[in-house]
Amino acid sequence: MTVSPQPVLETVRVLANERIATGVGLLTLQAPRIARSVEPGQFVHLRIGVGRTEILRRPFSVHRAVGDRIEILYQVVGAGTARLARVGPADEDLDAIGPVGHGWDVPAGTSHALLVTGGLGAAPMGMLAERLAAQGVACVVAMGAPTAERLVARELFESVARKVVLTTDDGTAGTRGLVTVATERLLAEERFDMVYACGPEGMQRAVASQAAVAGVRCQVSLERLMACGIGACLSCVVTTTNGRKRACVDGPVFYAEEVVWYASEVPPKH
Repeated sequence: MTVSPQPVLETVRVLANERIATGVGLLTLQAPRIARSVEPGQFVHLRIGVGRTEILRRPFSVHRAVGDRIEILYQVVGAGTARLARVGPADEDLDAIGPVGHGWDVPAGTSHALLVTGGLGAAPMGMLAERLAAQGVACVVAMGAPTAERLVARELFESVARKVVLTTDDGTAGTRGLVTVATERLLAEERFDMVYACGPEGMQRAVASQAAVAGVRCQVSLERLMACGIGACLSCVVTTTNGRKRACVDGPVFYAEEVVWYASEVPPKH
């Protein structure tokens, strides 16, 4: 896995905050120190404002890093992200700790990769797709979303991938149905060196199982509630075959074969 230099605390400047789909925003921040060291799959722990509802930072995957800027894709799901949707260039209460965590691993010799995104699972995949393309790795991207509008970052993936396969729940773009139907077909038809997946955990679990059957290694980016973001509070524990690990510093990216998806099946160690 990719490890960044020591995370830094950086005051960030809001350059843009665009609504790109219903309940989905794209935040562009000027954060030169983080931008120059972040690796695909890592995240920032963002302080959104000052007040009772903003005591804890919120973790957000870095979608892209360009020059001294980073981009964050986010979905409004609670008070923190609702506040984030309202920030603009005049706001000065934002700062970020980052880059944090272990990102995507691109083993030597990788020449063909399958990227699987479900909904906002596209968030940590933008940098990865660009990095793979720059390294000459051919990519196929399978995207799933409720509607065509929610296929966020579609244009980015289409600009760098060999092929983009679309699925939507309502059939407004691509094939109607789940993205896991598309990934099962792709894994049967083509030979990949690595599968990268991010989205709802049930989707990631299904993709990991399909990759295992196809004999292809798979990496997943897991979402957990994070209070501290530095590995101290243990609020983001992931059960693995090597014991319990912290998503914030040991992840958020894990090799799928390491993840114990049904932790209740593993007896506790005393």
